[in-house]
Amino acid sequence: MGNPKAFLTVPRQEAGYRPIHDRILDFGEVEQTLNTSDRKLQASRCMDCGVPFCHWACPLGNRPPEFQDAMYRGRWKEAYEILSLTNDFPEFTGRVCPALCEKSCVLKLTADAPVTIREDEAAVIEAAFREGYVKPHTRARNGRKVAVIGSGPAGLAAANQLNRKGYEVTVYEKDEYAGGLLRFGIPNFKLNKAIIDRRLAVMTAEGIVFKTGCRIDVGKLPEGFDAYCICTGTPQARDLNVPGRDLKGIHTAMEMLSQQNRVLAGQTFPKEERISAKGKKVLVIGGGDTGSDCIGTAIRQGAAGVTQIEIMPKPPVGENPATPWPQWPVVLKTSSSHEEGCIRRWCLNTVGFKGNGSGNITGAEVEEVTWEPAPGGGRPIMKATGRKEIIKTDMVLIAMGFLKPEHPAYPENVFIAGDAATGASLVVRCIASGRRAAADIDRFLKH
Repeated sequence: MGNPKAFLTVPRQEAGYRPIHDRILDFGEVEQTLNTSDRKLQASRCMDCGVPFCHWACPLGNRPPEFQDAMYRGRWKEAYEILSLTNDFPEFTGRVCPALCEKSCVLKLTADAPVTIREDEAAVIEAAFREGYVKPHTRARNGRKVAVIGSGPAGLAAANQLNRKGYEVTVYEKDEYAGGLLRFGIPNFKLNKAIIDRRLAVMTAEGIVFKTGCRIDVGKLPEGFDAYCICTGTPQARDLNVPGRDLKGIHTAMEMLSQQNRVLAGQTFPKEERISAKGKKVLVIGGGDTGSDCIGTAIRQGAAGVTQIEIMPKPPVGENPATPWPQWPVVLKTSSSHEEGCIRRWCLNTVGFKGNGSGNITGAEVEEVTWEPAPGGGRPIMKATGRKEIIKTDMVLIAMGFLKPEHPAYPENVFIAGDAATGASLVVRCIASGRRAAADIDRFLKH
């Protein structure tokens, strides 16, 4: 490493977020950036730890010590080339990845101040685009054709890798724009959609064909291809089968998030179809990242107040003995959206909704629950306490995750990747899955 003792003298410095009073007024990205000098200093903190657990924890097998050493030395093109060996889209993961690598950093264990790997990764790819290192490359074709169904992170990664191997790749997307979850599931304040368009322009210039607005029946795949990669994600959201679910003002998270992203892209919706939290008391059911995205979106829409409830217990604060380093720590997470203002509550099960004579939601009936260890281990057992209350609300957003899709029996030339294969997961894992599927397809077609 260029400076193996920098971690002793250079403290961890995060770029941080834009001020709350400023960022809640728009949908611009909330995260800021450091100047080049400070960013190189942060990269220098990567110590010569011998065993790089960051590499072990990354689903893509990224090499933080190598690309950060190049950063520290000012060799940005080299850093980009190292990063691109393992990661097709650092501009996505550098913005929305929870940074499993940082949680397994040795400095996380010893000083609770891991290297700013995710931010450094984002800085590398932004420098690469800015300096013109990211250029379309033409590939020699091998005469084989592959269809990728779905253009989320897994589909894009599979298409990118297959194209590099010489296959003619066509990506089919059911929506009007390519990007899948990246486009319609992640708010603009976390991922500006111009970042997606920039990458798609490079992929198109390299020969990948994108066909949007094409809803493909996986039981009747388009003809003329040697292999297929199914990357259709997890389209079915978990729902609540409780009394009052049909009241007006109750929506799934994706209904709201995808519509808001479309509005920001210039689309318009009739007033009766517009999902807006303006002036409303919003209840978000679900404590994960999607619920957090709903909070930030509702606040920007002008919500009168936001409450988030979660059926599971409140996670430990700081550290959790049940998930020691270098595992991913299951601890309380406070997102940028949480910081913007909301009430958070745990161990509440939604048992019904209340409405008025016009059929509009006015409240959610919730019951406190407790969790007891299962006798044989595994998932704890939920116990109802009988203590119920009504949370007043004008709008409910259900963010309880997604159902793992079921697939028919496919021919041997059909492969599945991303959330379509595993159920809902992280963007970084979907990219890794797409890369593996591309390698599997390549081996199959060369067999």
